[in-house]
Amino acid sequence: MENTNNSISFERELNSAQLQAVMHNEGPLLVIAGAGSGKTRTLVYRVARLITDGVEPSSILLLTFTRKAAATMLERAAMLGGAECHKVHGGTFHGFCHRMLRKYAGLIGFSTGFTIMDQSDSQDLIHLLARQLEFSGKGKKFPTKGALCTIFSKCANTGSMVDEVIEAFYPHMMEHSQAIATLFQAYKDYKKAHALVDYDDLLLLWLRILRDFPEVRQTMSETYRFVMIDEYQDTNKAQAEIVRLMVKGHNNVMAVGDDSQSIYSFRGANFQNILDFPKIFPGTRIIKLEKNYRTTQPNLDCTNAIIANAKQKFTKRLTAHREGGNKPVLFMGMDEEEQARFIVETIKGYLEKGVDPGEIAVLFRAAFHSFVLETHLNRAGISFVKRGGMRLVDAAHIKDIICLLRLLINPLDRLSLNRILLLIDRLGPKSAERVYEALVASDSPLETLANFSGRAAWVKEVRGLGETLKRLATSSLDLRQLLDELIGWYRPYLESRYFDDYPKRLQELAQLKAMSSNYEDAVEFLADLALDPPEAGQDDEQGGKLVLSTIHSAKGLEWKVVFLISLCEGRFPSHFAENRPDEIEEERRLFYVAATRAKDDLYLCYPSFINVQGAGLMPARPSRFIDEIPERFLEFRRFRDIQKRRQTGGGRAKAQPKAQAGPKGAPGSGGAKKTKAGSFSPGDRVRHSIFGKGVVTEAIDDVRVKVLFDVAGEKTLRLDYTSLSLI
Repeated sequence: MENTNNSISFERELNSAQLQAVMHNEGPLLVIAGAGSGKTRTLVYRVARLITDGVEPSSILLLTFTRKAAATMLERAAMLGGAECHKVHGGTFHGFCHRMLRKYAGLIGFSTGFTIMDQSDSQDLIHLLARQLEFSGKGKKFPTKGALCTIFSKCANTGSMVDEVIEAFYPHMMEHSQAIATLFQAYKDYKKAHALVDYDDLLLLWLRILRDFPEVRQTMSETYRFVMIDEYQDTNKAQAEIVRLMVKGHNNVMAVGDDSQSIYSFRGANFQNILDFPKIFPGTRIIKLEKNYRTTQPNLDCTNAIIANAKQKFTKRLTAHREGGNKPVLFMGMDEEEQARFIVETIKGYLEKGVDPGEIAVLFRAAFHSFVLETHLNRAGISFVKRGGMRLVDAAHIKDIICLLRLLINPLDRLSLNRILLLIDRLGPKSAERVYEALVASDSPLETLANFSGRAAWVKEVRGLGETLKRLATSSLDLRQLLDELIGWYRPYLESRYFDDYPKRLQELAQLKAMSSNYEDAVEFLADLALDPPEAGQDDEQGGKLVLSTIHSAKGLEWKVVFLISLCEGRFPSHFAENRPDEIEEERRLFYVAATRAKDDLYLCYPSFINVQGAGLMPARPSRFIDEIPERFLEFRRFRDIQKRRQTGGGRAKAQPKAQAGPKGAPGSGGAKKTKAGSFSPGDRVRHSIFGKGVVTEAIDDVRVKVLFDVAGEKTLRLDYTSLSLI
């Protein structure tokens, strides 16, 4: 194929498949662009090629999913084909539909001066209508405005009924299904009556115009002679139909995407769109970009094997442009603690070799999967940023439990007390201040809290809080048992405040509890949780930090070294996908996306035991996706292998496995419990399950002892209610 344009040597700058796509003229074209295969380059060069061959720039429409992507592509095209490329119409689906509605909204009875609601506006309107309909309000349990907004968006984007969406994604809300459906109709009626348009309406109203007005379709077809869509696998039903109707007069449409990277069904993306493209546009030419410029062949052998088992796909086999490379490492740890230690030690090795921390990433299916690792990274002083989910201590429900634990150590912790008191209905900041002042004036703060006087409606709940804290502060429970009790007290508030996703939050609290098993007392546990990464708060874009990320947030990115963690059944694939074949298939694609982020080294990690909510430590099976990778493509690694490769100094002691949990007083448990004051002498070094380490200062009588704790200060303890262990 000869290039007639003398300024750009397309044959020299593109590989064979890219060149075919760039030189394609008229008719539908589907480019299946494998990971790292240069899809952006292909789109950019096609824009430049069309313009340099005389196509009017304003007749080209480039649709993307972010404005930044469109701007970047057109800027690169301008560098190739000249300033004329800036006349190309480019932008997001929503941005384009907005412009069209401003011109044509009158056709369906809307003023072209309609008002667009952002997500916050939509949520506020939903909240207002829910209260007007008396579905929500004081003392009523109803989904939050954020959850309702998400449900309504799913309904709009998928064409599903409210009850179908709730059953599929929010089964714990089924009792409110009818009320939510009524609210959805009220929301739509209100928007129509007040000329309001939300983000979903931008698509749906434009689609309605295209369907109902043939003359508009014809105008669009004549105006935009060449339409190109990036990331086509992420389109929803409405977007795919908009494209079909707009090109109906000529079918000069180029869709670029990768069916193997379709991972956004929760946002309404329809996997079938890219599969059905050749059916929707008869005569479609399909070109596959299979030359990978990102990674090495050993990594591609692994990722090709992962996606080969997909039930529905465009078959492709990626090959590496680069030579050499290491096999992906498969690491099996005893538990999440050993998994974390392996990752930390391996990262240290890379850092010592001069690898930039920003070139290393740890990816996971769900944000809470990294919590154990975060504590180990903090302990090792390795700076990191987390994307696609909050760090453990940033989550509101985790903060609440941490504050309760802090109050056991120090009832006069003002910030913690204020946060917990404000959980109580009808108790505001002024009342919280009054409670705090009463505790400050008391010699026994928890006693005062448990017997707080007053006639306000919230007083009973304040007393309940005080009674719980007082009982636990004098108990002999270990840290995990204490957290069990605190979560039990907190659960009604959790379900009330976070009704839309409390099952997920409960799972994260279970993870917090599981982490506590590795600590002897609350003081040490809280100290590790409170460690912030060095230089916290800097802009992620500055680099220089290890990246922790959910896989969904990692799509489109790449790193030299990538760790995939917690690759076991129930976590990856998620247990929520069980018995749902379509969701299992999307989990496979998600696994593929994660594994294709690595440029050089890829680590697949899974623990043999994980903590399961309500069941404790349970054996875990490796992910089915790992089982599908032939052993010849993997290098097997154990933690002791890396220990042999690295010298471990005295500073490593804290990172070693702690003694296995067992009866107090057993070998390795840190000493036997004592229940009589006479068993202690001044100067004895002791440990308490809440207050941590300290020194006995006085044995008052047979059951009372004074201890000066390292963090909590001096406490008088009754050993018939609590117990100490000699260190």
